[in-house]
Amino acid sequence: MNGEADTRGTDPYRIRDFVPDFDAIAAEFAARSRSLSATATMRVDVAYGPRPRETLDLIFPDRVTEGAPLHVFVHGGYWRSGNKEDYRFVAAPVLAAGGICALVEYDLMPGRRLAVLVDQVRRALCWLQNNAQSFGADPGRLTVSGHSAGAHLSSYLAATGFEEEDKAPTLPDLRGLLLLSGIYDLSDIPNSFLRHEAAMTQDEAEAWSPLTSKQHAVARRILAYGVEETAPFHDQALALQQRLKSQALQAEILPIAERNHMSVVLDLGDRDTPLGRRLSDLVTSA
Repeated sequence: MNGEADTRGTDPYRIRDFVPDFDAIAAEFAARSRSLSATATMRVDVAYGPRPRETLDLIFPDRVTEGAPLHVFVHGGYWRSGNKEDYRFVAAPVLAAGGICALVEYDLMPGRRLAVLVDQVRRALCWLQNNAQSFGADPGRLTVSGHSAGAHLSSYLAATGFEEEDKAPTLPDLRGLLLLSGIYDLSDIPNSFLRHEAAMTQDEAEAWSPLTSKQHAVARRILAYGVEETAPFHDQALALQQRLKSQALQAEILPIAERNHMSVVLDLGDRDTPLGRRLSDLVTSA
């Protein structure tokens, strides 16, 4: 152990220790995504920037109506893993609502620092908004969802870190945000099981915690989590709601019964579940 304590079973961020069927659910993500990819009309690996992972996928409904809503999903993986193609199944409720779905890829820690990832997701969304009309979407009907680290990164599409408040970063104009199982206080991450895998520094955790960042107005903001998730995912969603309230902004808390950090994503991609229907509603109301 090289003198380090074994945190298995005690680190609330180590999801594998609390989800016995972790690998089976991850395999289902990929299987559902392959199934959707086999039948959907897609444009894959569209570049939004010059780096190899600065790409996105576009998935289209069977009938694209001019001025269709555009929904973007940002995957998780604790900032150090994950690939967009394994999350294409999340597009199903979006397509059912007549929307176009985009999935964003970004670089991974520790090879890139957290500020780079935040910037990449922002640039991807700005690229999508600026180019929406070229693929049949309405740039004014833009909504976003993200899971786990993807929810954290997505939150900065409508927030400013305290170190950049004087720099006025370019942000997209969003109609709605659905943040699922997000991490909004990063202070525990540098000393968690991720200390070597992501190598997040205390300075990064301080600079990019949504709970200490300036939040901006969004027409609809939903903070969702699985009831069976570990305490930080419950507590931080409630804390972010209070942070928003302190800035005269509103957010809906949406607990999903009988779901954990992994199974809740399956619900997001299933239009027959309450969460999947909420995603469809977010898209149609944009």
